[in-house]
Amino acid sequence: MISKISSFISNLSISTITDDRLEKLQILIDSISNQIKIQEPIRLNFICTHNSRRSQLAQIWAQTIASYFNWNIESYSGGVEVTEFNENAISALKRAGFFIEVNGTDNPHYFVHFSESLPPLEMYSKVYDDPFNCAENFIAVMTCSDADTNCPVILGTKKRVSLTYMDPKNFDGTEQQDQKYDETCLKIATELYYVFSKLSSEQ
Repeated sequence: MISKISSFISNLSISTITDDRLEKLQILIDSISNQIKIQEPIRLNFICTHNSRRSQLAQIWAQTIASYFNWNIESYSGGVEVTEFNENAISALKRAGFFIEVNGTDNPHYFVHFSESLPPLEMYSKVYDDPFNCAENFIAVMTCSDADTNCPVILGTKKRVSLTYMDPKNFDGTEQQDQKYDETCLKIATELYYVFSKLSSEQ
């Protein structure tokens, strides 16, 4: 794993997670544990309206932290509309230590490296049921309240979990922009660290 990312992860503090969030995270932990018990693949699809910020951050951190704990998972993300992976979210990932390459200009594909030995994650905005994603037997993790409300049915899910985050888009173009994107990035990383650390401690 890239050393800066490994250091970022090792410095995460789960003491910052509130009790109400711990309850929501436990639902995700239990859902993943059930997959482990029946010996089925762990597939997570993080879903937000535009698949541009929170769902992308969650997909990347889930895959990265699962690797940190030596969990074999498949992490995806999607939305209900196609836009593009937001540059401010990408900048936050770079500040956390990820190495990112880009290909294309119209909804470009980003190749996000978190390890020197593992292939990068290919990231771009897409709908949640895009052929690039897994079509069935996945846990749908709703990362924004709009998508959670407007998608009453998501086909192919084993379980649906509501784990919504504040939208850093609200601070685009302000003096707080980078701070708020970093805070969202940190919160998602911290909570997913908690999820996979609990799974590891139970095995």
